[in-house]
Amino acid sequence: MNRTDLIKAISVALAEVMQREYPDLAEDTRLFEDLHLDSTSILTLLMALEDAVGIEVDPENLVMDSFRTVGTLADYLEANREVTV
Repeated sequence: MNRTDLIKAISVALAEVMQREYPDLAEDTRLFEDLHLDSTSILTLLMALEDAVGIEVDPENLVMDSFRTVGTLADYLEANREVTV
């Protein structure tokens, strides 16, 4: 899964969690300030992304800086994807 696919997966998961579309989603879109997500919606978003991108989220190891923007969330997903053999 490349970066474009990750951004698309984030967009689809956001639409599911927030029940609205985000057609202009960009890497610099801020999750809290621009999209008005809160900590609960971030956790719900991560659960929606777990299967979509093959990650396993450990809530105790989350760092809020990973969720500043769509781009930092994509970085988090890339770093935490499970290696498939």
